[in-house]
Amino acid sequence: MTKEEYKNSTAPTINHFYEKLLLLKDKMNTETGRALAQKRHDFMQDYLEQFYNEWEGKS
Repeated sequence: MTKEEYKNSTAPTINHFYEKLLLLKDKMNTETGRALAQKRHDFMQDYLEQFYNEWEGKS
């Protein structure tokens, strides 16, 4: 997908988590960067779990 196609996509924004954000932790080059990225990755995973629970009416 080109940058323009991606910008004009009608796919849900939540897809960005899976297409890019959740992949970042594996691209860090330093131990510090990997540690920070892991914390942020865990936070995003928690967010997605809460989002889907609310979406499904499970709160």
